[in-house]
Amino acid sequence: MSYQVKEIFYSLQGEGAHSGRPAIFCRFSNCNLWSGKDEDRASAICKFCDTDFVGGDEYTLDCLVQAIAAKWPGGGKPYVICTGGEPLLQVDIPLVDALHNAGFEVAVETNGTVGKHDVAAKLDWVCVSPKADARVKLDQGHELKLVYPQAENHPSDFERMGFKHFFLQPCDGVEGSMKMAIDYCLAHPHWSLSLQTHKIGGFE
Repeated sequence: MSYQVKEIFYSLQGEGAHSGRPAIFCRFSNCNLWSGKDEDRASAICKFCDTDFVGGDEYTLDCLVQAIAAKWPGGGKPYVICTGGEPLLQVDIPLVDALHNAGFEVAVETNGTVGKHDVAAKLDWVCVSPKADARVKLDQGHELKLVYPQAENHPSDFERMGFKHFFLQPCDGVEGSMKMAIDYCLAHPHWSLSLQTHKIGGFE
């Protein structure tokens, strides 16, 4: 059993309900909606991704847990966010169990297309961020975060899904997206605004 990971780093959660919380980010390589290569962006299902998830290192289960644990500075409740790429292509129950045994709360940020309800049920926090017209199979969790606007998606497509929090996040690089997201949240208070505070604050 091995996992391909692009990077592991310690920072603050920049988005959503846990914005500002110290966390270790474990960024898994690969995604099912884009190869990560610029030459493939035009034909990708998700065209606006700004994350580098190509390549990385291979870890065994024990080595990955050790590498994650080594990044925690001590104190507080250790918290790890499995992100990507698409983390649920690789995150499995043995990894979640091992991280729990190491004392971590375990979160995932996923596009929701992979499903893996058995893995999701073991997680402490599930954030689903729908992309383009890819069908969301993981339709319940703690937080749904929709990059807005997207031509293929409308907030009303998701608001009946089983999430505790619903966020609109202005699409970086789209002119007027901030005002559009603010106006939509004000008109539809089922939704709250999520800002990319890591970009505003200048942290990773």
